[in-house]
Amino acid sequence: MTTASGGPGSAEERQGFTFQPPPVERVHRLAKLANPLIALIFLLAVMASSCGGDPKPGLARASVVPVVPVSVATAERRDVPYYLTGLGSVNAYYTVSVKSRVDGELMQVNFKEGQNVQKGDLLAVIDPRPYQVALEQAQAALFRDQALLRDAKLNFERFKGLLQSSGAMSQQQVDTQGATVDQLDGTVRNDQAAIDSAKLNLVYCHITSPVTGRIGLRLVDPGNIVHATDTNALFVITQLQPIAVIFTLPEDSLPAVAPQMAKGTLEVDAYSRDDQTKLASGKLLTIDNQIDQTTGTARLKAVFDNKDNALWPNQFVNTRLLLNVRKNSTTIPAAAIQRGPQGTYVFAVKSDNTVEVRAVTVAFTQDNVSVIASGVSPNEVVVTDGQDKLQEGSKIETRPAAPSVNKPQQAAAGSGTGSSGNPAASAQRSGTQ
Repeated sequence: MTTASGGPGSAEERQGFTFQPPPVERVHRLAKLANPLIALIFLLAVMASSCGGDPKPGLARASVVPVVPVSVATAERRDVPYYLTGLGSVNAYYTVSVKSRVDGELMQVNFKEGQNVQKGDLLAVIDPRPYQVALEQAQAALFRDQALLRDAKLNFERFKGLLQSSGAMSQQQVDTQGATVDQLDGTVRNDQAAIDSAKLNLVYCHITSPVTGRIGLRLVDPGNIVHATDTNALFVITQLQPIAVIFTLPEDSLPAVAPQMAKGTLEVDAYSRDDQTKLASGKLLTIDNQIDQTTGTARLKAVFDNKDNALWPNQFVNTRLLLNVRKNSTTIPAAAIQRGPQGTYVFAVKSDNTVEVRAVTVAFTQDNVSVIASGVSPNEVVVTDGQDKLQEGSKIETRPAAPSVNKPQQAAAGSGTGSSGNPAASAQRSGTQ
């Protein structure tokens, strides 16, 4: 202890000094401040060790390439049919609106609506009695005029004999009698024509089917008076076997179709509105003689047997015209084709389970199958699904294919292959996913 003069205190005072411990509150406050400081020092030490340590663990982690699961398929060499597709409408091969050719009461209807009839079948009868009476009158007139003609001929022969033998008849009388014979001969011929007309009207009273086909709904009921001048038909007959389809193709396709038609008959398939169900197969009959300038298309006509009545008039169909068959073409699933700024390409699988970007030239695509002109060879493996995660050199593994319902033969063929990670070995299992 120091005195007021600045010197040290007395010995008694120094001997009487004792240590006083700090209060408990100060100790607790220091402990609270020390804990965050220690944590901060530890965090800085960890960061320093991670930044300044050995870089090899980081490089090891960066060198791990992720494996992308994909579906693959093997390029095949096979014959591929080349079709031209178009939109068409079914037309009856013949459509007949049957009308009456005589006036009279419709007496009988000998068919049921929707009935299939044959050519020559009796379908309806119009009251024939007035025309039967007209026939009898014409026959009577013919009988009368024939008698007059016979008498005139006898008189003509008699007058000529008298003129030649005795001159009792003048030449004028003979010529007049000859003219009378000619007039009566013309009358007889007219009577015969009237008889033929009456017989024809009797035939018209019995309406028969002009074609083989199917009758639609009845448009006139029995008991009605019909006329030859009526605009409405009695009924309509459509021939469904065979049946025709009128479809259109772009005018640019005609130069390819015409030479093939000259070589032989071309096949045409008709599909349903959704283009999924095949309805019938037929033959191309002809090409229209002009192109529609408003649409730039040409109309073609195909004929189908239609034995099962799968096609109906005015039905909308999708048509496929088989132009030719491309022999030994290299094919891959259309899903494998990718498009970029440089054109079309595929991801080809190499033997080390990595992929490379391969530019390809697609000849045409049909039924989810693309025909490759260049870029891919048969038996090469291409990726068909999962391309969005791939780039040049990506590592892949083959994803097991889902069981196919529509193609059991392919599924059965793929079941015999092992489950190794080699994409080329598992391409058959993947199919065309």
